[in-house]
Amino acid sequence: MADQSITKLTVAGLAERIASKQLSPVDVAEAYIERIDALEPKLNAFITPTPDRARAAAKQAETDIQAGNYKGPLHGIPVALKDLYWTKGVRTTSGSAITSDFVPGEDATVVAKLQDAGAYSIGKTGMVEYAYGGFEHNDMFGEPKNPWNVEHLTGGSSSGSGAAVAASQAPLALGTDTAGSVRGPASYCGLSGLKPTYGLVSKFGVSVLSYSLDHVGPMAHTAEDVAIAMNAMVGFDARDPNSADHELEDYVAQLRTDTKGLRIGLLGDDFIWKVVHPEVEDAFTAAMREMESQGAAVEEVTLGDVEQLATAQNAITIAEANAYHSDRIRSQPELFNPAVRRKIEMGFFLPASAYVKALRIRALFERKFTSLFETFDLLAVPTTHIPAPKFGQKMVLSGKGEIPAAESVRITRLFNANGLPAISVPCGFSDEGMPIGLQLVGKRFADGLVIGAAHAYQQATDWHTRRPEL
Repeated sequence: MADQSITKLTVAGLAERIASKQLSPVDVAEAYIERIDALEPKLNAFITPTPDRARAAAKQAETDIQAGNYKGPLHGIPVALKDLYWTKGVRTTSGSAITSDFVPGEDATVVAKLQDAGAYSIGKTGMVEYAYGGFEHNDMFGEPKNPWNVEHLTGGSSSGSGAAVAASQAPLALGTDTAGSVRGPASYCGLSGLKPTYGLVSKFGVSVLSYSLDHVGPMAHTAEDVAIAMNAMVGFDARDPNSADHELEDYVAQLRTDTKGLRIGLLGDDFIWKVVHPEVEDAFTAAMREMESQGAAVEEVTLGDVEQLATAQNAITIAEANAYHSDRIRSQPELFNPAVRRKIEMGFFLPASAYVKALRIRALFERKFTSLFETFDLLAVPTTHIPAPKFGQKMVLSGKGEIPAAESVRITRLFNANGLPAISVPCGFSDEGMPIGLQLVGKRFADGLVIGAAHAYQQATDWHTRRPEL
């Protein structure tokens, strides 16, 4: 039996021990494979585990490192991949019966980049069908369970990736984020999850939900691990028409020890706060006090007309998802999850004028965000309005009365339309023991600042060090 204490280490911790040859990549792989085998009956985080491929990759990593060819902090590190990333020779289902047998002939660009850095896939994780939704049940593969309490949701659509990292089945996972599908699971599962600046990470070889809103992002226990992953993931890709030709940066070098001198705008719009659970509000307030104690200047600010932006983001998703999936919906409607099918079919009835109006609203808010970032370095807001609800739960009782459970992306979606970098990090727990997330947002290409500030917060707190008992 492998040493299961290995699975409690962060990516940075594993890298330090692998680089110094205190820890064998083969032992790392075996520990995580055993962890997956032991917990899958309970959590259902994976659609397709790939233990044999992981063992072969780990053996190769060990051989290379022993020969003096160490590639860096991802060398010998297993990664869980949301099952919409193309993986050469391994089926990529996108969580759907329609593409359940699709086996790509090549890897997604970001998967290839991680492999070039020495990482390898340990398996493909569960997800909402075609990444369209936060709470929809996956009829074919079932829903992943939250490791903090299996009666609760992980959030979606990167549900399996969130569950896998939270349960220490992998130290790092990839998700995608169209309205909050990296940050939502990160919040519900007590992780650090980043939606990078739009176009910074290639989407070639990643199944599409919304062409102009999809983002590729990492999930790990710490902001430091996110920075390590980002150093390998970014880069221009001519095969992705939306890839940004941005100068490469060292995100690890931008990690901070405090938030001294940062100007943080606390978004106080009523659209956000009227549904925020008191426990989430208390945790967020405490997080802001902590950042102030580190030297940040925090000031409440409002965007104004935020509901318009949320509506516009939703309209763009509906139109673009329909454009991509319309042939499938027409030819095989009975194979879709009913809730996902309804969302895609809504695009048939969305007039072009509504889509154009949504694009105009997006442009309007680009100017609003630009103006805000002339005054503030970062914006701060809770990640989700409630802690993870239970499966089937419609409303959550609180001191504010009944709060709808299903609006999981109400806050996160505000930052997708304009492609802003946003990270969720744990900032507390509810009375039921479920994680609560803090969200920090920056201007386009300020990913290093966003990750760095999150790291500074984690240097002063221990929420990110906690693990569920399984």
